[in-house]
Amino acid sequence: MNRAAVVQYFTTNEGAQRNRELVEDVLRELAAREPGGLDYQVLLFDDGQGFMHVVAFDGTTDPFGDCAAHHEFHRELAGRLTTPPVVMHATLIGSYHGRQPAS
Repeated sequence: MNRAAVVQYFTTNEGAQRNRELVEDVLRELAAREPGGLDYQVLLFDDGQGFMHVVAFDGTTDPFGDCAAHHEFHRELAGRLTTPPVVMHATLIGSYHGRQPAS
């Protein structure tokens, strides 16, 4: 069974760029490590301050447990936020990956 989570939050105007940089660090580290069984996407809302993380993974092991960049992302997250994150857990029914995101 694939587990999934969706996390939505909004940053301060000042924290948005730093948040994006930290997200990109996580994505680079995951690409280098290739942990397998993980589908992770991060969306930036048009307002430039809203973020949504969508993660689906196989198994019960935390796919971010050994990711130093993920730990750094969370280290001062509260200081970048305007409201607490909304976290929703789900079961993945299926997915389609037809194209890569634009750079």
